[in-house]
Amino acid sequence: MLDLEVVPERSLGNEQWEFTLGMPLAQAVAILQKHCRIIKNVQVLYSEQSPLSHDLILNLTQDGIKLLFDAFNQRLKVIEVYDLTKVKLKYCGVHFNSQAIAPTIEQIDQSFGATHPGVYNSAEQLFHLNFRGLSFSFQLDSWTETPKYEPNFAHGLASLQIPHGATVKRMYIYNGNSLQDTKAPLMPLSCFLGNVYAENVDVLRDGTGPSGLRLRLLTAGCGPGVLADAKMRVFERCVYFGDSCQDVLSTLGSPHKVFYKSEDKMKIHSPSPHKQVPSKCNDYFFNYFTLGVDILFDANTHKVKKFVLHTNYPGHYNFNIYHRCEFKIPLIIKRDSADSQTETCTTYSKWDSIQDLLGHPVEKPVVLHRSSSPNNTNPFGSTFCFGLQRMIFEVMQNNHIASVTLYGPTRPSSQLRTSDLPQSLSTQERCGEEILSTLHHGAWNC
Repeated sequence: MLDLEVVPERSLGNEQWEFTLGMPLAQAVAILQKHCRIIKNVQVLYSEQSPLSHDLILNLTQDGIKLLFDAFNQRLKVIEVYDLTKVKLKYCGVHFNSQAIAPTIEQIDQSFGATHPGVYNSAEQLFHLNFRGLSFSFQLDSWTETPKYEPNFAHGLASLQIPHGATVKRMYIYNGNSLQDTKAPLMPLSCFLGNVYAENVDVLRDGTGPSGLRLRLLTAGCGPGVLADAKMRVFERCVYFGDSCQDVLSTLGSPHKVFYKSEDKMKIHSPSPHKQVPSKCNDYFFNYFTLGVDILFDANTHKVKKFVLHTNYPGHYNFNIYHRCEFKIPLIIKRDSADSQTETCTTYSKWDSIQDLLGHPVEKPVVLHRSSSPNNTNPFGSTFCFGLQRMIFEVMQNNHIASVTLYGPTRPSSQLRTSDLPQSLSTQERCGEEILSTLHHGAWNC
C-alpha cells in the first residue's frame, strides 16, 4: 500500500517520486514506468473520437488514484483519490488516512483546520468540504443521521454542517479555490529537469511555402545573487531550411536523440539499374522530444531538409513519444479574385476544416501503416497522408491531425541523388516519397 504525502494545491507523492500539478504527461508516465513493480495496473482513459472533449486520465486502479490531464496542454490538472482504503495519506508528516485511522470529518478537521461549511452538489449527490487546493467529498448514504443544511439562494447551493462520524469518499488536489473552475497550472520549475520546452511554434513562410520555424522556448535558469534563484527563462529561436547541422545545434542545443535512417523505402520508384544500389550515407534526424519537433538533415550536405511537428494525440502510434507541439501554420487561400487570403492551422484544427479552406486534394491519400515488428499490427489503425503547399498532413481516423511534415523546395536536378524521386512522379507519389522517407525517425521510451 502506497504511503503518500498530500500537499494542497501542489502534489501527491513520497520521498522517491511526486505527482505535481502542472507536470507534463510524459513525466507522470516515466514515474509509473520506473516504479512499475510498486505501482501496477495503470489504465489510460481518453475519448477516441473526441480527444479534446474530455480529460486524459491515468487511472492507478490498484491504488485508487486518478491523474487528470488537461486535454489541450496535457499537463496534470487534478489528482483524485477515489478509494481511500487502498492508500495511506498524510499531511505535514501526520497520517489522516490509514488502516488504523479512518478519514472522518473530525480527523479532517484536526489535520487541516477549520474551513467553510460543506457544499452540496446535487449532480453528484455529494457534499464537498473545500480548502484552498484541496477538497473532500462525503456521500449522504454513508451517514446514520439526516444532515441539516440551510439554502444559500445567492449561489443556488446549500451550506451544510456535516454530521459527526462521516468518512471521506473522495479527495481532490487541484490549483485554486474551486475544483469546478480549476485549470492546469504552468509547468513548475521542478519539472523542467534541465530540458527546454516549446511554448509555441510558428511556421514561417516565403513566397512558395514553409521556410522555417520560430520557436518560443521555456527553460529553468539561475538568476544572479549569492543564492541562485531558479527562474523561468523565455526566449525565441528560429531555424530554417538549409541551415547547417552546426546552426541548429547552436540555436536549439543538443537533441535528445540522433537517428540515422537505415533504408530508403522509395527506391522502387528509381530507375531499375539503381534499385539495388545501397546508399553510401544516410539522412539523419535530430529528435527534440520536449519540443515535439524532428529535424531531418541531408546526408551529403548536412543541411535541414524537413521538419516534422507532432500533436501527440492519444490513439496514435507515436503517442507519448513526443510532447505536444503547439504550432501555428499560415495557410494561403487562393480565391477567384487576384488577392489571396491567409488562414491559420493549429495543433487542434481538424482535417475537414483545413480541406474547406484549401480544397479537397485531387489525389487519393497515402495510407500509412505502422507496426513495431513484421509480425505485429498497429492496434490504433492506419492514418492518411495528404500533401498540400509543401506540407504533408497525417490525419487520424477521428479527423484530427497526428503530425505535419514540412519540406523545402525541390533541389536543382544537378543535386539529386540516384535514389531521389524522379520528376515524372504524380502528386500522390511525391507525397508518398516525402512521407515514407520521413518514417522511422527514432523512438523514445518516456
